[in-house]
Amino acid sequence: MFKQLTEAQLDPILSLTQMFREDTRSDKMDLGIGVYKNSVGETPIMQAVLQAEHRLLETQKTKSYVGLAGDEVFNQSMMDLLLQGTSAHSRAAAVQTPGASGALRMLADLMYLAQPDTTVWISNPSYVNHKPVMEAAGLKVKFYPYFDPATKQVNSEAMLAELAKAGPKDVVLLHGCCHNPTGADISFADWQAITELANKNGFLPFVDIAYQGFGDGLEEDVAGLRHLANNVEEMIIATSCSKNFGLYRERTGAAVVISDSLKEAQKAKGRILQLARSSYTMPPDHGAALVATILNDDALTANWKAELNEMNQRMLRLRAGLTQAVRNQGSEAFDFIEHHKGMFSVTGLSPEQIIRMREEFGIYAVGDGRINIAGLQEDRLDYLASALLAVSR
Repeated sequence: MFKQLTEAQLDPILSLTQMFREDTRSDKMDLGIGVYKNSVGETPIMQAVLQAEHRLLETQKTKSYVGLAGDEVFNQSMMDLLLQGTSAHSRAAAVQTPGASGALRMLADLMYLAQPDTTVWISNPSYVNHKPVMEAAGLKVKFYPYFDPATKQVNSEAMLAELAKAGPKDVVLLHGCCHNPTGADISFADWQAITELANKNGFLPFVDIAYQGFGDGLEEDVAGLRHLANNVEEMIIATSCSKNFGLYRERTGAAVVISDSLKEAQKAKGRILQLARSSYTMPPDHGAALVATILNDDALTANWKAELNEMNQRMLRLRAGLTQAVRNQGSEAFDFIEHHKGMFSVTGLSPEQIIRMREEFGIYAVGDGRINIAGLQEDRLDYLASALLAVSR
């Protein structure tokens, strides 16, 4: 049977990790996979998470099954974090999933179940797993213009002109904040325009928000999402706790369905649970239990918010520091990096230039030119600036 299989294509991001590990150079730098690293290059466990783990260790009495929907306290907490203060908050239902990728797949399967001929519109470029997950569920995929390679910002005019063509059998996938891979976010005016188009044309908005708190702040990063949710009848959301809680390996995410009534949202939730039963059955509990513990304790919530803000401010300093390091070497070619948001920025480097970065400087980045700003250390900014200028000249 298996001899008939062809070789699998390497994942463009995860394969870099293996290459990096096999590199023996002491000055190598991993700017590929999206994890936050502190000033000494470690991905730390947040103190609020450690405190929640100690509490769970002391109080948890069983490892029995939780249920198909996962931790319902977690589910409610995630809806509160995303939708508090909107009309959608009372007409939404959530399911815990194995990370945001699990949420993407469950929602894709739900869309196929409801409307098999659905087309999902994805930004060009977008998160590398968006297209494969949608297509694996049997959905069609279409790209809409988003990033302007010249300005390194969103081309709102082209984006909105194309999205105006989307109709009732279409789903428009949006990045809630901190666009992956570009770091260029749509404006609040864009969110308003997309909301108007959704109501006028009948397409379903689908928001993937994996970096809440990594852009302008916890509340600021969901302003557009909340406007959209407050003003459309139906919407779906995939969210993750990997980044803002540092729970990468715990695979903690949620799928949220918003409908015109709680009854309809609960009906959709029931179908997701049915789909989950035939896939992974139940999500892992530990990460969700930690998040639920943190978000339902005022002191832990305050600690977590303070830590998250500290991470956010440091990423802003890294952006400014890298931009200044390039300027110090006589160029303003990478000034746009300071204006991007979140973990990532697309540098504009070609695949050939990215290979040169790896081979000549030991700097690992994704072939599309994306670098992980959150993976930088302050004492390596000058080295990275030199490499960027060397390969781009």
